[in-house]
Amino acid sequence: MNLGQKLLVGAIRVYQLALSPWLGRQCRYLPTCSEYGKEAIEKHGAWKGSWLAAKRIGRCRPGCDHGYDPVPPVERKP
Repeated sequence: MNLGQKLLVGAIRVYQLALSPWLGRQCRYLPTCSEYGKEAIEKHGAWKGSWLAAKRIGRCRPGCDHGYDPVPPVERKP
């Protein structure tokens, strides 16, 4: 992981340890939005991973789908 990825994943980890226990379980998906964000950033890099995480957070609200929603696989160019 590069520095940008480490910083973003670190920020998510701080959220998980410091804020998430106080807020309780809110996420409608598995993995949780914070776990999804960490995995997306690790797999896709800082920019695309952050974009995927932001889109996921936007979908995580009442009235939308719920359930298993994995990070999409990395598309390899031939």
